[in-house]
Amino acid sequence: MSERILVWDWPTRVFHWSFALSFAGAYLTAESERYRDLHLALGYVFGVLILFRLIWGVIGTRYARFSSFSFAPTAVLSYLKSLSQGQAQHFLGHNPAGAIAIFLLLGLGLLISLTGIALAWELGAEDWEELYEETHEWVANFMLLVVFVHIAGVLVSSWLHHENLARAMITGYKQGQASAAIQGRFLWLGVLILIGILVFLVMYLS
Repeated sequence: MSERILVWDWPTRVFHWSFALSFAGAYLTAESERYRDLHLALGYVFGVLILFRLIWGVIGTRYARFSSFSFAPTAVLSYLKSLSQGQAQHFLGHNPAGAIAIFLLLGLGLLISLTGIALAWELGAEDWEELYEETHEWVANFMLLVVFVHIAGVLVSSWLHHENLARAMITGYKQGQASAAIQGRFLWLGVLILIGILVFLVMYLS
């Protein structure tokens, strides 16, 4: 019998929304010299969050682990086909389309962070700066496109399955079998991440 169960732990949820907000904030402040410090601060938060997610994807709870949503190409194609037919296969954790978006966002985010650091710290030869800057901007724009596609996918999947996926990433709960629920909430780690972000931003911008 289906019931309300915990699927997303606190660190995963805190990462998800902090990652989204830090990217949005950094993107919106990228072109203004006036907000350079805020852009850099959000960029550092963004980069550290990626490092955390890479670690949590290995040692985290059941549905946060990369192994739970590392789908074969055939599974991805099968899911996309079912999606186009309006009969999408249901997954308690990340579905194959969402998995692709996550890996893309983490990969692109890592490249954005590395090129951003290279620019801020003036790494490499002087003539490399233009390459860093163009790569940084191009990848950020591409990532924004992936974000929009991801949001569209979330809306479509929510409609097809009659479940609010965005709300589930806030509350942590979805409908499923009791045996499929995760056991650890890790509230302390989620709070620690939030405090760390806030303290860093205050100290960096003060």
